Amino acid sequence: MFGGKIGITELILLLVIALLFFGPGKLADLGKGLGEGIRNFKSSMKEGEGEGEKKS
Repeated sequence: MFGGKIGITELILLLVIALLFFGPGKLADLGKGLGEGIRNFKSSMKEGEGEGEKKS
Protein backbone atom coordinates (compact mmCIF):
# COMPACT_ATOMS: atom_id res chain seq x y z
CA MET A 1 0.00 0.00 0.00
CA PHE A 2 2.86 2.41 0.72
CA GLY A 3 5.09 1.22 -2.12
CA GLY A 4 4.37 4.20 -4.35
CA LYS A 5 1.87 2.49 -6.64
CA ILE A 6 -1.88 2.75 -6.28
CA GLY A 7 -3.70 -0.47 -7.05
CA ILE A 8 -7.28 -1.10 -8.05
CA THR A 9 -8.26 -1.88 -4.46
CA GLU A 10 -7.07 1.52 -3.24
CA LEU A 11 -8.86 3.30 -6.10
CA ILE A 12 -12.14 1.54 -5.31
CA LEU A 13 -11.76 2.37 -1.63
CA LEU A 14 -11.15 6.05 -2.45
CA LEU A 15 -14.18 6.12 -4.74
CA VAL A 16 -16.43 4.61 -2.06
CA ILE A 17 -15.19 7.12 0.52
CA ALA A 18 -15.74 9.99 -1.92
CA LEU A 19 -19.28 8.77 -2.66
CA LEU A 20 -20.07 8.61 1.04
CA PHE A 21 -18.57 12.02 1.73
CA PHE A 22 -19.89 14.02 -1.26
CA GLY A 23 -22.84 12.00 -2.53
CA PRO A 24 -23.37 10.96 -6.14
CA GLY A 25 -24.69 14.32 -7.41
CA LYS A 26 -21.93 16.42 -5.92
CA LEU A 27 -19.29 13.93 -7.08
CA ALA A 28 -20.55 14.24 -10.68
CA ASP A 29 -20.31 18.03 -10.47
CA LEU A 30 -16.83 17.71 -9.01
CA GLY A 31 -15.74 15.47 -11.90
CA LYS A 32 -17.24 17.84 -14.46
CA GLY A 33 -15.41 20.80 -12.94
CA LEU A 34 -12.16 18.89 -12.86
CA GLY A 35 -12.53 17.92 -16.52
CA GLU A 36 -13.23 21.51 -17.54
CA GLY A 37 -10.20 22.69 -15.58
CA ILE A 38 -7.92 20.17 -17.28
CA ARG A 39 -9.34 21.09 -20.70
CA ASN A 40 -8.73 24.81 -20.04
CA PHE A 41 -5.21 24.10 -18.84
CA LYS A 42 -4.38 22.10 -21.97
CA SER A 43 -5.75 24.80 -24.27
CA SER A 44 -3.73 27.43 -22.41
CA MET A 45 -0.60 25.35 -22.81
CA LYS A 46 -1.21 25.01 -26.56
CA GLU A 47 -1.74 28.78 -26.88
CA GLY A 48 1.49 29.38 -24.97
CA GLU A 49 3.41 27.03 -27.28
CA GLY A 50 2.05 28.86 -30.33
CA GLU A 51 3.14 32.23 -28.95
CA GLY A 52 6.61 30.88 -28.15
CA GLU A 53 7.07 29.72 -31.75
CA LYS A 54 5.96 33.10 -33.13
CA LYS A 55 8.50 35.01 -31.01
CA SER A 56 11.45 32.89 -32.14
